Amino acid sequence: MKRTELERVSPSAVGLSAAAIEAFLDELESGFTELHGLMIVRHGKVCAEGWWSPYAPGIRHGLQSLSKTYAATAVGIACTEGILRLDEHISEIFPDEMPRDVSENLSKMTVRDVLCMGTGMEIMPRPSADWIRDFLATPVVHEPGSAFFYNSTGSTLLAAMVRRRSGETLKQYLTTRLFDKIGIDAENFLMGTMPDGTEVGGGGFFATTEDNLRLMMLYHNGGVWAGERILSTEYVREATSKQIDTASEAIGNPPALDNFVGYGFQIWMCRHPGCYRADGAFGQYSVVHPKLDMIVSINETAGSAHWAQKTLDCIWCFFERLEAEPFVADDAADARLKNRMQRLSLPKPVYQPNGAREQFTGSFVTNGGKLVFGEATGSMMGGMPLPPDVAGCTIRFTDVACELKMRFADKREQTYQIALDGSRRENDYNFDGSPMTRVLLSGYFETPEKLVFSARFVETCYEQEYCLARLGNTLTFTRRGTNASFAFLANLVPSECVMARI
Repeated sequence: MKRTELERVSPSAVGLSAAAIEAFLDELESGFTELHGLMIVRHGKVCAEGWWSPYAPGIRHGLQSLSKTYAATAVGIACTEGILRLDEHISEIFPDEMPRDVSENLSKMTVRDVLCMGTGMEIMPRPSADWIRDFLATPVVHEPGSAFFYNSTGSTLLAAMVRRRSGETLKQYLTTRLFDKIGIDAENFLMGTMPDGTEVGGGGFFATTEDNLRLMMLYHNGGVWAGERILSTEYVREATSKQIDTASEAIGNPPALDNFVGYGFQIWMCRHPGCYRADGAFGQYSVVHPKLDMIVSINETAGSAHWAQKTLDCIWCFFERLEAEPFVADDAADARLKNRMQRLSLPKPVYQPNGAREQFTGSFVTNGGKLVFGEATGSMMGGMPLPPDVAGCTIRFTDVACELKMRFADKREQTYQIALDGSRRENDYNFDGSPMTRVLLSGYFETPEKLVFSARFVETCYEQEYCLARLGNTLTFTRRGTNASFAFLANLVPSECVMARI
């Protein structure tokens, strides 16, 4: 793919105040969230961008539900090509998966209803080997299109629709029709899959901050990129405007104020007038302000809906400031902002390398409890198996690192280097079914008998903390917690095992 780079300019060059952007940054960095990446585009030109080290421009990032906008875009392209129709009934696309007794409401369900979260269901079926049948067997309580219910499995059904009608995987379909055209590197864009191989359109994609920016630039440009129409005008109009009322979200997700004002086709409407956004859990946003001709794309870890809403509140304050204050070009402010954006970094890991290293050195075998090492949320959300349990480990030390060789229940072994010098050491994270490949490890001695280390899965939102505690010949290996998680998964992942020296 030959990619045309977006033009980079100063804020003043596109009529934006660098001081206003700095104030926006100050608010974002005030401590309520952990920023990973930020890009601002106006008039099609990048006027501010930065990543908080160890995050960087080319590192893909877990999108969670922002994946839905990509899945819907595939449906939009399929409708533009004529292989799908918005008013087409689901029963026409999946005749072999329909239940024996088809309810009247299920028979009415269309592509449009699934796109706008109007399936009529009140429960979301969990991933399974035969997930399409299970989805279609779920009671359709309300007439489709009449009631909003957030249904990530339905979003994955969008991917299945495109696969069924195109004869291609979603990745293949989007590569030639979207990614190559708008400048997204398909090789760097990862998609988790369901047990049957369908891409997890409801929340399993990994892309860069700029990928998400480019996607929403396509919508802002009316479905046209570089003079070529990719999405029909009508599809874009409907996708980016209110198709269903979402006031019911105030009951199930009260902190998320911007979820109450309507939904398009896997795109949320916003409280700030005229704005719309692609949106993923823990604050993955690509927000379009049509009147300002502006897009803000963010990756972060906001630990709850409350804090993710605060990020949106900061964006609205930023927009209001731009709308209210007269613009004055300021080259010095532009330079200060550029310097700041180039020096962004997360706080350094704790540095405390001194502990009873000799007590930890040796080999151990699990003889009680269970522990999963790894980022399990993505696996569980996508119907993929959890990483195998830890069966034992061998520990040794160098001057600046702890070498932890883990043995797993499936007989595999993997060695990890945990930095003890106040840095983060990159390791390969390779488990079947996991789209993540990189984990940064840093550790310190909390006490002489407790070695604590953090595992930052840099392609995701997640950082998990573990503790190795020694008492006599026993080693307790505990997952202490994570910086973000879905509440209904919090207690489902095995979190502690006890090991004996061998």
